[in-house]
Amino acid sequence: MSRPLSPDEVEHDAHRTRQWLAGEARCDGVSRQELLELGAAMAAVTAAAEEREPVAVTRAPVGVDPGAGAAAAPIAKPLPPQLFRRLESNAEMCWEAMAGQGHVVPNDRFFVRNHTVTPRLDAETWRLRLFGTGLRGAPTRQDPVEFSLSDLRRLPAEEGTALVECAGNGRRFFIEQQGASAPGVAWGLGGVGVARWRGVRLGTVLRLAGLADAAVDVMPEGLDPEYVTGGVNLGRVRRPLPVGKALDDVLLAYEMNGEPLPADHGFPVRVVVPGWIGISSTKWVGAVEVSATPLFSPWNTQLYRMFGPEHPDGGGVLAAQSVKSAFELAWDARIPAGAEVLLRGRSWSGNGPIAGVEVSTGDDDWRPAELVAADRGGAWQRWTAVWRPPAPGRWTLRARATDVTGAGQPDTAAHNDFGYLFDGVVRHPVTVA
Repeated sequence: MSRPLSPDEVEHDAHRTRQWLAGEARCDGVSRQELLELGAAMAAVTAAAEEREPVAVTRAPVGVDPGAGAAAAPIAKPLPPQLFRRLESNAEMCWEAMAGQGHVVPNDRFFVRNHTVTPRLDAETWRLRLFGTGLRGAPTRQDPVEFSLSDLRRLPAEEGTALVECAGNGRRFFIEQQGASAPGVAWGLGGVGVARWRGVRLGTVLRLAGLADAAVDVMPEGLDPEYVTGGVNLGRVRRPLPVGKALDDVLLAYEMNGEPLPADHGFPVRVVVPGWIGISSTKWVGAVEVSATPLFSPWNTQLYRMFGPEHPDGGGVLAAQSVKSAFELAWDARIPAGAEVLLRGRSWSGNGPIAGVEVSTGDDDWRPAELVAADRGGAWQRWTAVWRPPAPGRWTLRARATDVTGAGQPDTAAHNDFGYLFDGVVRHPVTVA
């Protein structure tokens, strides 16, 4: 429970709320001179780093704990091998670690997707800074509308479960099952997780900041270090959302599964965009541009688009996640012969809840799985199937789901150059002995 506010604080908050509602809120931020000095320093660091090696470099973002430098580990939390498979600066959840767990993924085994490193931010100095032509008065980046973490916590809170999934989840199966090239992090199926998020609706904050009728796009920006690839600095991670989506179900979350957000998952505040690809759910959100014209960034023009012969020139739009299914089993798990085995798994879709799941343990012997009733209509669907292996040896398990819109999982996923949205049926090997 938070402490009661003093009379002075109550009056201060009432005054700020009147400002927010009038679209006149301003707070002291970084001065123009400080921004120019910071920009010059960052440019010098970038130039020096790129002279040595033209790959991703890291710098401490605004608000970072001074005790945590660029030499910090890319991921803050422990990554025991029974819970995670390490993938460069990322960590994929091991599906066997979910056996016996409930609907949500515990924080200690939730996957981590980092473009650079996890920043160590100070909640006391952190600010959400909104600016742009889509707000009344068109506040600038240098003179934004600001909210502290305490400000957000005083606003009406909402809590709900939502799934977050990397757009490249399943990418390795484009290569392993379909023999197609797919550059990028070689995720299996563990780049996904469901958590119980608590925070304030982005729409509430946009309206308090003075959302204008002309607003078109909203672009949250992360406070992790700028991303440099191939010698090109793409800046901070940022990707626009249409204002309609931003006002619908998007959350500015400050808690995850009943605890303050862990560092790797966006502390102190992150965006959660239910159903959409994970890059939309910006971690460590700092600045938010609200524009009366469409916004663009490398993360919706060069990256996170569907390129390839089957897609339009300039790439297809990436928004909702595809349908997937996974067994709660280790890859190439060993299963005892001569006894019934209860197979467990989960299926999910960005289009809506799962309507049905089928499981195969042989050659097209598809049969319905038993859906866990408590998950009906939820962010993902747990299911079970009983199997008595007929003989020792190598076997292949398969699962496929259909969501409420009728979207399902084909035997072969449609190709795209970056290996996004794999939705094919995954062939999961096991050994019966």
